[in-house]
Amino acid sequence: MPAMLMYPQFDPIAIKLGPLAVHWYGLTYLVAFGLFLFLGIRRLKDQPFASITTPSRWQRKDVEDILFYGVLGVIVGGRLGYCLFYKPGYYLSNPLEILAVWQGGMSFHGGLVGVILSMVLFAKLKGRPWLQVADFVAPCIPLGLASGRVGNFINGELWGRFSSPDLPWGMVFPQSGSMLPRHPSQIYQFLLEGVLLFIVMWLYSRKQRGEGQVAGVFMIGYGLLRFIAEYFREPDDFLGLLSLNLSMGQWLSLPMVLLGIYLWNRGRKQPLLPPR
Repeated sequence: MPAMLMYPQFDPIAIKLGPLAVHWYGLTYLVAFGLFLFLGIRRLKDQPFASITTPSRWQRKDVEDILFYGVLGVIVGGRLGYCLFYKPGYYLSNPLEILAVWQGGMSFHGGLVGVILSMVLFAKLKGRPWLQVADFVAPCIPLGLASGRVGNFINGELWGRFSSPDLPWGMVFPQSGSMLPRHPSQIYQFLLEGVLLFIVMWLYSRKQRGEGQVAGVFMIGYGLLRFIAEYFREPDDFLGLLSLNLSMGQWLSLPMVLLGIYLWNRGRKQPLLPPR
């Protein structure tokens, strides 16, 4: 029988100081926020943001404010999205459980809606076009997503579907209830939605694009890569596969791709105004 990799069973607690326990998953969120701040400050030097003066110049304070609103959007949107998309019946019957975020249950697609709403709010408060804000933010997101997938792997959650025993990197996740090898789908998503999407987004955004096109490429890229990765990820046991044998993650990714195509095509007819 071919040798199989065993999940290394990480201790989810990184640091413990008396009653205080700092989890690796929480640290990956902090890394994600730090990466966003670093890349956002770097992005201030890129066009058109380096030359925009109306209603004011882009500055570090804007990046910090976007991060603050974005964190709220991720937490609130991610939690409400999970409750609405994945277990609506349960949380309708147990509404107070919605607040029990420490029990787990966050949705990327819900978090995305929360971030979009937070960007709309930021744009309104600052008097900026919200698609300009979205274009600024989009390239700064993928590495944060990659960090989150590292957290999923450390936690030993969101494992993949069964793989061929001959797959060299097939991994056994004992917590799944089976000793058969599976795809380490967390690593696939780390590489696809994180590293690869970041490279594509950063290179694409290096040139001045039409308004909304950078955000559109992010929506298309993430939607397609998540759709592909879902073929290797084990569906939630309480949902299984839905219509057309697609997972909930795949169905939620399709509107992203359609919206991304719309934004990108719209941007071809809506070039960014020249710096003023």
